[in-house]
This record gives sequence, C-alpha cells and structure tokens, in this order.
Amino acid sequence: MRQQAEVGTRRIDARFLDGEAYEFTARGHRVRVDQPVTDGGDDTAPTPVELFVGSLATCVAFYAGRYLTRHGLDRDGLRVGADYEMAADRPARVAAIRLTVHVPPGLPADRRAALLAVASHCTVGNTLAAAPDVSVDLA
Repeated sequence: MRQQAEVGTRRIDARFLDGEAYEFTARGHRVRVDQPVTDGGDDTAPTPVELFVGSLATCVAFYAGRYLTRHGLDRDGLRVGADYEMAADRPARVAAIRLTVHVPPGLPADRRAALLAVASHCTVGNTLAAAPDVSVDLA
C-alpha cells in the first residue's frame, strides 16, 4: 500500500550565524550553510545551491532505494551523482541538473527501466516539474 504524503503547512526557520553562514532548523534538526572563501564565506558548510542539488540527488536515491527494497534487491552500492550548471544570465539560478543513478551490481536488466521511472518521480523532482508558488514577505 502506498503511503500518502502528509498535507498541510510545515515550518523551517533560517537564521544568520556569522560571516556568510546561516542555519536552518527542520523538525529539530540543524543544517548549516555557508559560502566558499572566494564568495566571502569561510567554507564551513555547503552552499544553499549545493543543498538544493543535493536534495534532489538524495530524493532520487531514496526513491531508487525504496524500489530496490520493495523488490527484494540489495541497495549496497546505490548512489546518485549530480552535475549542475549555473545560468550565465539573470536571474541567478541553476540552469541544468544531470543526475546519474549508479545501481548496485546485480540489478536485473528487466528492472532497470522501472527503477529509473520510479526514481525520476521523486518528490523534489516533481516539485521542480510543477513549480510551487513562492512568495517572500517582510515581517
């Protein structure tokens, strides 16, 4: 039985730490972001863009892993590589992301297309395909 995602508003809070570093909290977890030294940061953590691309890569990996588990297949060796390019024009944004799913050895050939279909429809990927409304307000 497929589990439905919870519907409703959730909250993430981001706050300034120091230099170019920020932190956000989600369900009690703390995640730090920073900028490379070349951009004025101390390079103590990934950038927000790296977290964005990493979020997509780990979402694809999670969906691929669930597929493998559901079909009694081993997840050892599963990984997802992500290459991305920034846009050369404005507005600043990620222009392209290429994901490569490295499947565990021994994945039957007749399971490859189905795994790819499942992994290609992860929640983060679906969100990019059907972009959410985004608004920024001042408190």
